[in-house]
Amino acid sequence: MARFDMAEVDSASLGQGTPSADMFYQLGIQYAVVNTVPADLVAAHKWFNIAAMKGNAEAMRLRQEIAESMSPAEIAAAQRAARAWLTSH
Repeated sequence: MARFDMAEVDSASLGQGTPSADMFYQLGIQYAVVNTVPADLVAAHKWFNIAAMKGNAEAMRLRQEIAESMSPAEIAAAQRAARAWLTSH
């Protein structure tokens, strides 16, 4: 499994080729669980959203699960962040 500097993921090309849905799912897990980086539900939702759009079914489930703990404004921010990331990559 690849390792990333989480602070640089938004600007990184994420390696050569097209990143997989599983890689975005793993980024979501990193931000949803408080053991590798501080928990950030907006970032977790963003990465789960991208993974779900690329076909990861578990990301769809977890995105919905964490959305239940988020405000509508946080969900909107996560969706904007996912769109922005996809537009720039």
